[in-house]
Formats: sequence, structure tokens, C-alpha cells
Amino acid sequence: MAWTRVYTGAEPQRVNRWLAHEGVCSRREAEALITDGLIRIDGEKVMDPGRKIRPGQTLVLGERGQSQLDQKLSVVLNKPVGYVSAQPERDQQPAIRLLRADSRLGEGPAPPNRDSSLAPLGRLDMDSRGLLILSDDGVLAKAIIGPTSAIDKEYLVTVRGRITREKILRLRHGLELDGRRLRPARVTREDEHLLRFILTEGRNRQIRRMCELTELDVEDLCRVRIGPVHLGDLPEGRWRGLKSEEREAIIDLARQNAGNADLSTARET
Repeated sequence: MAWTRVYTGAEPQRVNRWLAHEGVCSRREAEALITDGLIRIDGEKVMDPGRKIRPGQTLVLGERGQSQLDQKLSVVLNKPVGYVSAQPERDQQPAIRLLRADSRLGEGPAPPNRDSSLAPLGRLDMDSRGLLILSDDGVLAKAIIGPTSAIDKEYLVTVRGRITREKILRLRHGLELDGRRLRPARVTREDEHLLRFILTEGRNRQIRRMCELTELDVEDLCRVRIGPVHLGDLPEGRWRGLKSEEREAIIDLARQNAGNADLSTARET
């Protein structure tokens, strides 16, 4: 089905930038669609990659262009301990090998082939488990792990050691890693040895290192949510396709966060 939308911005905007902002595709992908003659504005084929769309004009991305974008693959995996989310070293097992037809939950996309370039959108250490999103969707990647992303991630962490109010306060705000102060974290105690972390950043082994600084040892770390996407009852070692409504919710949330950041900057100035 063709994608059709009226541009309602106050000022003219480059087509590739607007499509990226709307979460349709990346700027580079938009330029490729223009080159292939797959975009029209008010019925006129767009051929100039620098073309701007004006307020009130209607852009149509034809079915062939939409089909081209739909070939992007994004999956949700419940990664077990012992698998690496990124490129493996030596005899390590990459999580992408779990994406087989017999481990897919329900109906969904075909498993990726050996040449697939699926990347983890928020890594999980080999000794951590839980929700892992793998994708070759550049727009989705920018929304989740881009330099300005504020999409939150939620973890359940079992620790060994005495949990005190002072330690929780330090975990929430007051720690530094690699000489840089961490963003505020939401940390709550769920049980005698269970903590819930909600973070908006993803430094290398961040939670484990945070716990070390407060004399707590991590025994188990499970990611249960990335933005609006929940691990739910997806069995360990199984995967499913990312739903279109989940993708839209992530991109909408990233857009809202960006808008709030712009508003805060404007207030400060």
C-alpha cells in the first residue's frame, strides 16, 4: 500500500529530512527512493534529492517504494546467557544464530540468511540475558541507540551483598564511569536481593560497574523492556518479528523525546 501524507510544517523542508523525521526511512534511503523515481509530490515525480516539500503539499511513496522499505528485518529475541549480541570473538556464539525457523514464536518473518547485517540495538553482555532487538533498520537504530536517544531500558538485577538506602541513592544519582557522570537512573528494590533499573543510556557493562561501585555483585541481569517493547512471555532462546505498531511506538517516543529536548533548550536560552 502506498504511503501518503500531507506536509503540515510551517516552513519548506527537504524531502529526505522530513521522511526521516516521520520515521519512514533514513535520509540515505529517501535519496535512493528519489533516485529510483518512487516519490511524488502533488502528482509530480521527484527527481532532485535536494527537493523541498512545502506546506500543504501531498507526498506519495508508491507501493514499490514501500515494498522496498518493508524488506527491512527487525526481530525481538530472548537472549540466553552465553551468547554475544555483537560480533563474536574466537569460539563465542553470536545471538543471531538463534534466529532459526524452529525457534521462531508463531508466524513471522523468515530467519535472516548468513549474509544478513542485523545489528543489536542496545547490546547485552554474554553473561546477561533477556530482551535483545536485532535490526537492519537505520531509522529504528537511530531512535533506540542514536547519540541523542532517550529511550529507556528496564532491567531486573539479582545482586549479592547488602542493599541499603544509601547505596540505592548512589545508584540513582552520584556515580561516575570513565570520568563522566552518569545520567540519573531509576533504581528500586523489589526483593531482598532484587533491584529494578531503568536507564536512558547504555555504557559498557554499565549496571555491573555501577553495582561494583556500591559493593554489590551482580548474580543475574535480565533486560525486560526497551521503550514500549516488552519481553513478556517470550521463552528464552526464542524470537519473533518486531510488530509494526511497536516500531511506530518507538519512533514516536523518540520524536517526542527530541521535541522535549528542543523545548528544554529553548527555555534555557
